[in-house]
Amino acid sequence: MTRIRRLWVVVVLAAAVVCAGSGCTVIPVSGPYTMNDAAGADPLTKPFQRLIATSPQPGWGIEQTISGLQAAMAAYADDPTVLPQYLTADALKGWTPSGAVTVLDDRLQVDLPEQDGAASAQRVTLKAKQVARIEEDGTYVPQSGNWGRPFDLVKVKEGGYRVSGLPDGLILTRSDVERAYRPTKLYYLNGSTQDRLVVDNVRLRLKPAETYAKVILERLLKQPSGALVGAATTAFPPGTKVESVRSAEDESVVINLSGPLDLLDLSGEDALMAQIRYSLNNNDVAKGRSISVLVDGEPYTSHHPNTDDQRWLDNSGNSAYYVSNGAVHYLTKDGPGGAVAGPAGERRQGYSDFAISKKGAYVAARTSTGISVAPLAQGGQWQEVIQGTDLTPPSWHRDGSLWTFDRKNRAVLRYDPAAKRGPETVSAPGVEKLDVTNLRVARDGVRVVVTTGKNTVWLGALTVMGGLELSNLRSLTTTEAGDEIRDAAWRDDEHLLVLVQTKAGQILNEIDVGDGAVAEIPLKDPLQALAALNERVLAESEPEKKGPGAKLLELNEDQSWTSKIDSDVETPLFPLG
Repeated sequence: MTRIRRLWVVVVLAAAVVCAGSGCTVIPVSGPYTMNDAAGADPLTKPFQRLIATSPQPGWGIEQTISGLQAAMAAYADDPTVLPQYLTADALKGWTPSGAVTVLDDRLQVDLPEQDGAASAQRVTLKAKQVARIEEDGTYVPQSGNWGRPFDLVKVKEGGYRVSGLPDGLILTRSDVERAYRPTKLYYLNGSTQDRLVVDNVRLRLKPAETYAKVILERLLKQPSGALVGAATTAFPPGTKVESVRSAEDESVVINLSGPLDLLDLSGEDALMAQIRYSLNNNDVAKGRSISVLVDGEPYTSHHPNTDDQRWLDNSGNSAYYVSNGAVHYLTKDGPGGAVAGPAGERRQGYSDFAISKKGAYVAARTSTGISVAPLAQGGQWQEVIQGTDLTPPSWHRDGSLWTFDRKNRAVLRYDPAAKRGPETVSAPGVEKLDVTNLRVARDGVRVVVTTGKNTVWLGALTVMGGLELSNLRSLTTTEAGDEIRDAAWRDDEHLLVLVQTKAGQILNEIDVGDGAVAEIPLKDPLQALAALNERVLAESEPEKKGPGAKLLELNEDQSWTSKIDSDVETPLFPLG
């Protein structure tokens, strides 16, 4: 039996380790900067360290060769000439850098044969904890668990080793990614209404020869990541190119585009500028600065920060509501408010799971026979618009349509009041087979959260290419066996709140739907329902056994909770979400 010796390669200090092991150097391209750096640092870029990989050397052993190979992978995007030097001719023919990037923990383990140096061919295994995967479209997918991959090396006549077989794709460490990639928010148009922006979180690799601003805009010209393909669109016509992005003497940002944009047709310039300014401002490369867009050097459109237009991220009202004794009430700054106008403000038995539409125009509720709708105005009345005895709670879309899942008939249903007909069945590949317990459309009108069974949350999108469809489904989070998801609510475009009941108590997690990062919000009282809108989070507590009933709680900035209403609360509500 061949004995194995293990080499631990720790790349916390990448420059020292890689340089010592493989002749690599790290060169800082630029240092820290401020927006008004008198030294001339360009505020449109991001500082990072460029890794310069070194070719394999005749005197290197196996461990040095593997370390050098990994460094060459990290540097491949900047200099693709070094990595091929670590491969045999046959290995090079069969290898491609395309595909997902594997991200490993910095602590890499190399299992080496005991007879290192004695044989002409050796097999070693690289092992580590996998941290993530970066898809070709920039999607960052967190991963966990052990990772391992064998590498076959052969001695070469000029001395040293070459890798005779390398699986496709690049292998980077966490430090490599932190050095060369930046989490980036890209803004596209809602595919159905095109009246709102949708944020797409990706990881973009910095380029030494280009500003970060240009990297952002060049990626913005491409289609969104897989999660939003078919659901979000763009105001940039096909064939548009970014010729340059620069800072003018007055500190404004000047973008020169080329392609089919028509200087005489400004019908899409408002949406195009919205995509540009939010994608630059919200990545801190042009915040507070005027932006001018040129087409082939000629003025096309511009934006000044003192004329900021928030309608592109409109959440359709921020009024808070709550249900008490079957009636919907306003929530005031100080606490309880009066009942809303119309039938929804009247006490009524048998109505539950209320939902408020865009700008508080309508309320929907579930009954034993279906879903009914009523206007929040005097003189209206409840009208049953979707029939069914096993429907999930209603959810409003920003276009005014109402959504639910018919559990009995395994169908996603959409009711559009403007269509003046009954509900339509929406194609939802994969969803029909799930044990759907809730379905909520996000305020951006694109993303949809679907909870199934007791312990799984899925994320999908409403695609419009080729017909309306709920697709792009992927698992967002799964609880352990025996735990139960009590509620899920959209907080903003990027975060979902998930309330989980465990054997040890309750956990309230805020999940970033872009990269899956989880932040736990501390709880004091057990909860049973959530509602959220940006910085505001409301919750219905579980009623005390001998108390006055459920309370309405609000989350404070310091993560503590304040009671807004001390009794007889059923459900907190915000429009949409």
